[in-house]
Amino acid sequence: MIKAGQIEKGTALLIKGQPFIVIDREFVNPGKGSAFVRLKLKSPSTGQTLRETMKTQDNADEISVTDHDCQYLYNDGESFHFMFTETYEQIEVAMASFPDYQFFMKDGETYRVTFWEKQVLEIQLPPKVLFEVAEAEESIKGDTVTGATKNVTTETGLVVRVPIFIKQGEKILVNTETKEYLERVNK
Repeated sequence: MIKAGQIEKGTALLIKGQPFIVIDREFVNPGKGSAFVRLKLKSPSTGQTLRETMKTQDNADEISVTDHDCQYLYNDGESFHFMFTETYEQIEVAMASFPDYQFFMKDGETYRVTFWEKQVLEIQLPPKVLFEVAEAEESIKGDTVTGATKNVTTETGLVVRVPIFIKQGEKILVNTETKEYLERVNK
């Protein structure tokens, strides 16, 4: 058991018999009445999001989870295939539980994977990922209106809005949470 006031982002809770991960937490202390927390939770198995409001003194069922480093091998269109870096055992994770993750994960990279009773609750993506631009529209000379942007496609198939000066073959940093362009990387 954990007090609702102690719940942090990333905490795993058991709600109505199902595991949920806290993806957002807001502490509210109104002028009158007792303080409370607004939680946004995500079910890793269904992808369903749930909003809960709890008084800070209420109890919640916290579940014990373990984190393991796993190397991403590939996806077959239905599942992500990972290998534990300690034991070399391979596991499959349903892609439906983690929509859009295939655009941010690269073969051979290591990710932190959170488990609860052999069920994958979360795959921790880095806050930003470096991509090579696979396809870019050509910009038209004179099309330099302030803030002009265009779409590019990265090596993983992610479509991102970028400034018009970005060309095919260049490297860009993308925010994994917002899917937005951050900066061009010259390496």
